[in-house]
Amino acid sequence: MTDPRSIEMDDEARNEFLGTGGTGVVSFPTDADDAPYSLPVSYGYDEADGDFYLRLAFGPETEKDGVVADHASVSFVVYDQTDEGWQSVVATGRLEEVTEAAIDSDVVQAMRRVHIPLVDVFGRHPRELTFRFFRLSTTDISGRKEARSAD
Repeated sequence: MTDPRSIEMDDEARNEFLGTGGTGVVSFPTDADDAPYSLPVSYGYDEADGDFYLRLAFGPETEKDGVVADHASVSFVVYDQTDEGWQSVVATGRLEEVTEAAIDSDVVQAMRRVHIPLVDVFGRHPRELTFRFFRLSTTDISGRKEARSAD
C-alpha cells in the first residue's frame, strides 16, 4: 500500500524538476467576482536567479491583451506525474515584458541559460500570431512531491 502524503522539495530537487524549460499554467488576477484568467504556456527557467521566462502568443481576437499587463502579479504552476509519483512547483511574482530595447546583460545571460519549448497549440497559423516574451520575477517559489512509503 502506498502513502500519498506530500513532502516539500529542496532547491536541488525543484531545480532538477523544472530543468531549463517546459510547460505550465500561468494565472492572472481578474475582478473579484471572476475566475482567474489561466493559460497553458511554454516556459524557460533560470535556476541562477529563480526567474521564469514565458512566451505568450497574441492573436487578433485574443482576450490576453486586456489581461496580460506589465508588472502584473501572477501565479505559475508546473506539474507532472512520473513513475515516482506526482510533482509540482508553484511560483508567484511579477510579470515584466522583455523587449529588445529593455534587455539588460543579466536578462541576456539568463535567456541563454533557458530553453523555452515551441509548443503549437494555437487555433491559428503561428504566422498570424504575435509572440511576446515575459520574465516572471519570483517572490515566492515552492515545490512538493508525492511521498510514497510501502506498508
